[in-house]
Amino acid sequence: MANVVLKNVTKIYDGSAKAVDSANITIEDKEFVVFVGPSGCGKSTTLRMIAGLEDITSGEIFIDGDLVNNIPPKDRNIAMVFQNYALYPHMSVYDNMAFGLKIRKLDKTEIDDRVREAAKILDIEKLLDRKPKQLSGGQRQRVAVGRAIVRNPKVFLFDEPLSNLDAKLRVQMRAEIIQLHDRLQATIIYVTHDQVEAMTMGDRIVVMKDGIVQQIGSPLYLYNQPVNRFVAGFIGSPPMNFIKVDVVETAGKISIKEGPCTLFPDEKHTDLLKPYVGKQVIFGIRPEDLPYDEKNAASSLKAVITVSEPLGSEIHIWAKTENTQIISRVPPHHLFHIGENIAFIPVMEKARYFDVESGLSILPVSVVEERG
Repeated sequence: MANVVLKNVTKIYDGSAKAVDSANITIEDKEFVVFVGPSGCGKSTTLRMIAGLEDITSGEIFIDGDLVNNIPPKDRNIAMVFQNYALYPHMSVYDNMAFGLKIRKLDKTEIDDRVREAAKILDIEKLLDRKPKQLSGGQRQRVAVGRAIVRNPKVFLFDEPLSNLDAKLRVQMRAEIIQLHDRLQATIIYVTHDQVEAMTMGDRIVVMKDGIVQQIGSPLYLYNQPVNRFVAGFIGSPPMNFIKVDVVETAGKISIKEGPCTLFPDEKHTDLLKPYVGKQVIFGIRPEDLPYDEKNAASSLKAVITVSEPLGSEIHIWAKTENTQIISRVPPHHLFHIGENIAFIPVMEKARYFDVESGLSILPVSVVEERG
């Protein structure tokens, strides 16, 4: 396998529209890296530039130490799995998987060995004689993955491969791709708009927005140390709550206020909030760090329930404070009713704070995670 390095890679369409802006990304040998972000953020364009399917406007791409800017896709020794499978309907599963090897004029025995080994890995040995129309969506996706495996590429590229599958099958295929990575010890770059896929599959995640890399790191690092409001809101489900609050200092003590509600920041955060006294900041708190308070304490967030979603193992409570809609994840030990008044006591040591104008984290965070 191989590492992949992007140095200041930029893609501009029609002379002005920047699809990707100065991307600097290093993907290590045998690493599973997920590109994630909303539609139009540049993640698929970045993948296609690595594959050679899109020309780059400026910058350099290296695969296994070799500059590949001017190397055609067929000579980059990569394999790509697409969202729509792209199987030949008139060919059997075996012939679909073998087609690329036949084009390269490999020996028939080697082709047969590679196809059958890949079919064994993917548990589709019994499907080799079938046509694509005789397969389920999950089986077709396995064939598409098998077609990539037989090539023994340096790098696997996956472009939203599970988007066409139903929810249950997506969960199953996620697990299978993770197991496949472990078995093949392959370098995998995986593009998705689904942050749950990103969190559960990647060794590291590259979060993108408007063509710009926002932050790179392990799933838990991004979850706990977001560099800005966008990353904080995109990573995590349900998403982080964001509440615009006033920073107040009374008798030397820092507090934050939302309407009539007053909260006291954790001690390790107070010095960082002092420059914002008399100003507003964005207070961020995750739903699981927002338990309800049966005693209705004075230092709490007061809200009115607008939606209650019982999910069996937990309940999602949607509620409205004076100015903001918030969501809380709570144990299923209480019945909640729409219109009911409720108080929440945030776990303040877990809170994040963001600048209103820039969206950047007020708490110190490195853009790229330090790794040992």
